[in-house]
Amino acid sequence: MSFVTPDQPRRATDARGAGARPPGRAGPPRRVPAARAAPSGRSHAPLVVAALVAASGAAVTTWLPVALALWLFQLSEGAGSLLDAARAGAAGWLLGHGVPLATATGPLGLAPLAVTALAVWRLTRAGVHTSRAIGARGGRSPGRTLAAATAVGVAYGLLGALAAIVVGAGGPGVSPVRAGLTLATVGTLAAGVGAARTTGVAEVFAAQAPMPLREGVRAGLVAALVLLGAGAAVAGLAVATGGGDAADLIGAYQTGVAGQAGITLVSLAYAPNISVWSASYLLGPGFAVGTDTAVRTSEVSVGALPALPLFAGLPSGPVDGLGAVTVLALPVLVGMATGGLLARRLLRLAIAERAPLSWRRLLVPAALAGPVAGLLLGAAAKASGGPLGGGRLAEVGPVGWQVALAALLVTGAGALLGAAATRWLARLAT
Repeated sequence: MSFVTPDQPRRATDARGAGARPPGRAGPPRRVPAARAAPSGRSHAPLVVAALVAASGAAVTTWLPVALALWLFQLSEGAGSLLDAARAGAAGWLLGHGVPLATATGPLGLAPLAVTALAVWRLTRAGVHTSRAIGARGGRSPGRTLAAATAVGVAYGLLGALAAIVVGAGGPGVSPVRAGLTLATVGTLAAGVGAARTTGVAEVFAAQAPMPLREGVRAGLVAALVLLGAGAAVAGLAVATGGGDAADLIGAYQTGVAGQAGITLVSLAYAPNISVWSASYLLGPGFAVGTDTAVRTSEVSVGALPALPLFAGLPSGPVDGLGAVTVLALPVLVGMATGGLLARRLLRLAIAERAPLSWRRLLVPAALAGPVAGLLLGAAAKASGGPLGGGRLAEVGPVGWQVALAALLVTGAGALLGAAATRWLARLAT
């Protein structure tokens, strides 16, 4: 056994292991190539292919339920072929995205919001799948996020233009340019949400946003959702109370069991519209069911209506007395509950930080809850209305800006009152 002392030179094998030449040989040390990075083990799909596949999947999964419902709707003594159902499903699919249809009785622009919600959800998932397919998951890259969203939107817009051409060939008139631009816009925005969550860009933006803004947006979103839920509950109660009228309207279509099932599915597609209309009724502005008509707590003036289950639960007259107070107080109570929840959350955070909760830190988010809820409900009211043909039914649904203003005032005031009351009660308790 031999040992190497500090006074002895290193062995040649050690020098060669370090990349140098053996002693006695001239020349520079030999360079050792750097180790190659380990392969990722997975190849990523091209952006165009990933976006086209994801957008096509979103379009097909949204179109199929619409085509099935309309095929059942058309079943009347053997009427309604699969080709007609496919074309009608494409028309309903476009209508669900807000693309108006030109019919013999006038423009049809009342979008079924259930189809809209399904399309937005599938497009969000398309953004998620595209981001994963191109390897952008967790990369926190705004550029790749925007690229994925834009690619899905462009592919979805092309599919919308193609569907408009197919529908216009043997059905209602649709503008391919408008269909393409509308679906491209909807696709880009919805896919952008999914892509931002997948890549982590949404978390970065949320972390950089000021705390009052984050809390105000959260509170306004909660208030808007609770108001829509209250509207759905009131609408469901009205339909249940007048369920006989709805059943009679459905039975008036002599289409058999399959046809009546299709009518029921079409009516369910408009259930979110009714929920938004009911929420606008609770807020005060109400909605219209035709030109020069109004349905609100203080006035109900409607004329002859078509035999559609959509209008089965309309109130028969204005609400007065205790009923009017209850209806008008409900949105204020929702705002107060939102402010109370906000105050409890901020109080818990203050206790965890061992710092007192200032009035500014509490009231600024509560004040922001009103505008956020107003914007959301105003946009929902705008999307829920539209023409059902020409003549009297050219105006159906609430007025967006009126609903937005009412929600801003009622929800904002209620949130401020609820937040202040909760903090005051918490101080008394301590």
